[in-house]
Amino acid sequence: MNRQFLLCRSILENPSVTQRELADQIFVSLGTINSLMKECLALDYIRVTSTGEYEITENGLLFLTPYQVDGALFIAAGFGSRFVPLTFETPKGLLEVQGERMIERQIKQLHQVGIKNISIAVGYLKEKFEYLIDKYDVTLVYNPEYATKNTLATLYHARRTLLGKNMYVLSSDNWMRENMFHAYECGAWYSSVQMSGETSEWCLSYNKKGLITDISIGGKDAWVMYGPTFFSREFSDGFLPELERYYHQPGTEQFYWEQVYMDRLKAKSSMTPPPVMYINRQKKEQVYEFENLEELRSFDTRYQNQSNNQAMELVSQVFQVPESEIVHIRCLKSGMTNKSFLFQIRGKQYICRIPGPGTQLLINRKQEKAVYDTVSSLEITERVLYFNGDTGYKISEYYKDARTADSSNLEEMGHCMTLLRKFHQSGLQVDHPFDIQERILFYEGLCLAHGPIPFEDYKEVRKWMLQLMEHLRQRRRPKVLCHVDAVADNFLILTDGTIKLIDWEYSGMADPLLDVAMCSIYSYYDFEHAIQILTLYLEREPDEEELFVLTAYMALSGFLWSLWAVYKSNLGEEFGEYTIIMYRYAKNGYRRSLLTSSIPESVSCE
Repeated sequence: MNRQFLLCRSILENPSVTQRELADQIFVSLGTINSLMKECLALDYIRVTSTGEYEITENGLLFLTPYQVDGALFIAAGFGSRFVPLTFETPKGLLEVQGERMIERQIKQLHQVGIKNISIAVGYLKEKFEYLIDKYDVTLVYNPEYATKNTLATLYHARRTLLGKNMYVLSSDNWMRENMFHAYECGAWYSSVQMSGETSEWCLSYNKKGLITDISIGGKDAWVMYGPTFFSREFSDGFLPELERYYHQPGTEQFYWEQVYMDRLKAKSSMTPPPVMYINRQKKEQVYEFENLEELRSFDTRYQNQSNNQAMELVSQVFQVPESEIVHIRCLKSGMTNKSFLFQIRGKQYICRIPGPGTQLLINRKQEKAVYDTVSSLEITERVLYFNGDTGYKISEYYKDARTADSSNLEEMGHCMTLLRKFHQSGLQVDHPFDIQERILFYEGLCLAHGPIPFEDYKEVRKWMLQLMEHLRQRRRPKVLCHVDAVADNFLILTDGTIKLIDWEYSGMADPLLDVAMCSIYSYYDFEHAIQILTLYLEREPDEEELFVLTAYMALSGFLWSLWAVYKSNLGEEFGEYTIIMYRYAKNGYRRSLLTSSIPESVSCE
């Protein structure tokens, strides 16, 4: 990196800086600093004042002008899974450290050196960042792929903010002890700290001038990529076209943007040299990238017992322990219906489930609690230690090394069906039904509130489903307490072979064969395979009516979940081919049902 630039900038920012301080800042000897002083004096970049200090000259300011920083881009789109449950409520960059939000601390540091043009690439909980527009006049750039792709995609969606500019590229969740930003920067750089011993971080190799020559993942006693970066306009000109090329390549969805640069450095045979980037070595305890809640707790003791997080406070109350004893936390699930995390207290592991936003529209938690209370005597569910029927928060025991059932293993599914049949025959009841007709019409209403339902033949298929529902109604099928979501993933097989049936969110009184149908379509069984599962459930060959009922419920269940998936898609959560597969069950199930029963030509269930 240009040492004359570094010296001039240091003198501009602090005219009273000493030669020893300059040597420490630029990582050179006192003799080299003395030579640089003479060079810059001869070039009329600096001069000696009457008090013996150095100051920048007009020529020095002209020299610095091309290197003026235009602004900063924050990457803040990700979820921050290693900081659950805190990040269930708050994006990682908005967490407070030493009483100050991490992203706000960096914004203030940028403002201190005159950098006001600030953009923030957002995704997860994007609305939480909106207040920064009014407070700091920032611009928000949305990454629509934040849930499925990594920082390569985030930088791709924000690339226009970098074109033709000198820009800092920052992580919203970094914390810098001292302000390391400047009004002028010469050449692209990546902040680096020295790691002693073995490390899994991205390690840098560099030459005598500080130019990065190679990157390796993992190393020993190395300088590693850590903290802020700076993209000069020249770097962006060479790097962004390569970033775009990578973005459009399959298999790069989980790439960090740094992967693109590392690959360019390693492409020795390329005719085009990689864009130039320097190492920016930082002193110990200057830059912090908190990897998890444990690290944050050790740095900011407030988080040991007062995280101000609802889930952590709840766990603390339920187990009557300080938050500091809630350890080894990791994310298990972060969906729209539920969020959950694993934690440990005094050597035992538990799971806390947190209902997702809008869940109250989809699931009645009081009814769910009533089901758990009712079936508890059977000891077939997970062991629940806490359940709040108002909020839906649930804490249950974690079964180490347990696994979900294998839907392709008929013997294993036979054991699951045996458990399901015994449950159906238990005689237990609750006060609420699971009415598939009501649920279909309910989800249909949710979908229509966001616009037309996208299937071209929806009206015709809807008519078919109404016919099936009426035909089932006329048969007056028995109603028992059903799980309704008795799919392979909800059968938990413990290390001793015991089977538990978990997640009773949709449970209610319904036709027992609905559970078999739900299990079949979730496993993507064809109809012949579904009949095998029904046979295992019945422990005999099914009769003609049972075959029709199974087929009809497979059709109706497919129709229900296709509407559910369309609704979730309207809210921004995609399920790939699942929507189409479920819709095919509806259509193919109806057609197959015609072979086993006479369907009335015109009925209505509205």
